[in-house]
Amino acid sequence: MPYISRSLPIFVFVMLFSSFAQAAENDPGYIYAPERSQGGTGKFYMGREISGVMGHQAADWLERPQRTHEEMPDEVVANMGLQPDHIVADIGAGSGYFSFRMARLVPQGKVLAVDIQPEMLEMIEQRKRETQILNVESIQGRIDNPNLPDNSVDAVLLVDAYHEFSHPYEMLEGIYKALKPGGRLILVEYRGEDPSVPIRPLHKMTEQQVVKEMAVFDLDWDDTLDFLPWQHMLIFVKR
Repeated sequence: MPYISRSLPIFVFVMLFSSFAQAAENDPGYIYAPERSQGGTGKFYMGREISGVMGHQAADWLERPQRTHEEMPDEVVANMGLQPDHIVADIGAGSGYFSFRMARLVPQGKVLAVDIQPEMLEMIEQRKRETQILNVESIQGRIDNPNLPDNSVDAVLLVDAYHEFSHPYEMLEGIYKALKPGGRLILVEYRGEDPSVPIRPLHKMTEQQVVKEMAVFDLDWDDTLDFLPWQHMLIFVKR
């Protein structure tokens, strides 16, 4: 603790100690390793090394034809329980692969396509112009904030994105605040329990790890759907 002069008024002591307590309470407990794993960042959260981010240069991989049977995007969206007037956030939206699929199911609502890379957002805007699906709104996120209004969304979708968040605690806090009461957070992640899934280990997450990290906030684990070939689809509800 820094040196505090005895000449300071008592209310200054209170303010200082309150700020120290608040900082300790909000400390997400990140740990930094002297060396990082291949494809990792060397930054750990709750025992998990955070992976590096896939850049916009690999956007073609997001649109690969085989993705429809490897990840079954239409089936994922169909299992989200969306209503026509729902507001949905697609965080780590990339090229909008899932955003535009969801947009068709919420004709009276909209999809907030959030990404930190302007190049990805430009792809989404171009896709809007080409498809004339206009209920998709692109939003510039930050590495520690999805930039969504509080209590504004009915559902949030994270597809192969959460494990890449450099600030998972701060991002999850922003997501939690953005969800309406009873809103759902849906994560699709490659199964870390299955060594046969042909994805680098840091780009996979176990069900146990996901549940542990979501429990930091008041998110109840509602279900895990395992109909996908390589991924699990975990559903959490805001109390």
